[in-house]
Amino acid sequence: MQEILQKIQVHVPYYLLREKMLPRVLREGINPEIGFNHRDLDCFQEADFRETAGRIAGSGLSVTFHAPFMDLRPGALDPRIRQVSLDRLRRVFDLIPWFRPRCVVCHASFDERYYAAAEAQWLENSLGTWRILLDCVRETETIIALENVYERTPEPLKRLLDALASPQVRFCFDAGHANAFGSAPLSLWIETLGDLLGEIHIHDNHGTADEHLPVGEGNFPFRALFAMVRERNLKPILTVESHSEKGLRRMLENLRAMELLKSS
Repeated sequence: MQEILQKIQVHVPYYLLREKMLPRVLREGINPEIGFNHRDLDCFQEADFRETAGRIAGSGLSVTFHAPFMDLRPGALDPRIRQVSLDRLRRVFDLIPWFRPRCVVCHASFDERYYAAAEAQWLENSLGTWRILLDCVRETETIIALENVYERTPEPLKRLLDALASPQVRFCFDAGHANAFGSAPLSLWIETLGDLLGEIHIHDNHGTADEHLPVGEGNFPFRALFAMVRERNLKPILTVESHSEKGLRRMLENLRAMELLKSS
């Protein structure tokens, strides 16, 4: 499995990394995509984050971040909600100098059911939020990758990314979310946003719920996705999002059996 682990990031919540997983991550060469939530940001202190980063530094591991997203609305119409969302996100960006992540994945959080008839205002407000956060990475090698969740088509994210027009803001294609919540075919996602692709989140489902299954255990067309990525000579960061150790083992076994990363 080591050959596969060298090619991917593995989702690990910060509290789990800190309290249990860090020795294994270092021992087995697992490149972590460190997920942060509000509890991490409230319960752990600067010294905790610095110590964790210090233990990873020099290990040769690749680090990426997943910013908090629950209840956050970076493009909220209410300025107070938008400010709270920005403050939460900025706390994670403050950790960049210590961990030096390749990427910070964030949810753009557009939902046409929620922002009915207010997409233009959502876009304007979102630009204000992401431009502030973009300033936090300008002097670094870190990119921001905006992930699809409830976006049914790639168009809202395309408009946002085009307006930001920065090589440090890219698209994170979440295969499971596109399968469960999207309505656009895979080809349209890649045709529309492939040139902006910075990361792919790898997990499977049956198209009705966000099950976070190992690849090949749902119905998402992963072989077609990786064929499109190779055809376009794209080199996104690849992150597996398994929610249990058993699920991660099956994920790695299935990636090997399906030979999805053979030419990556």
